[in-house]
Amino acid sequence: MAKNNKKNKPRQIGRTKIEKKPLIDPKYKNTFWTIVILVILTIFFIINNTRDVPDEGPYPPGYHPAKMETDSTN
Repeated sequence: MAKNNKKNKPRQIGRTKIEKKPLIDPKYKNTFWTIVILVILTIFFIINNTRDVPDEGPYPPGYHPAKMETDSTN
């Protein structure tokens, strides 16, 4: 028999170390977080713009929005 020049590794009995894979591949991490932030901003934009709140602002004296809409059709 020929002898191997490699040293034999001692056998481990019991638990072995298991490599944990990252949830997100490191080369796609920036892309993932960019997409997450864009989705969150889009959701906030949609929620903010779908409310049914009338515009309340500094109107000039004598301005009545309902009256102005009917007057503009004449």
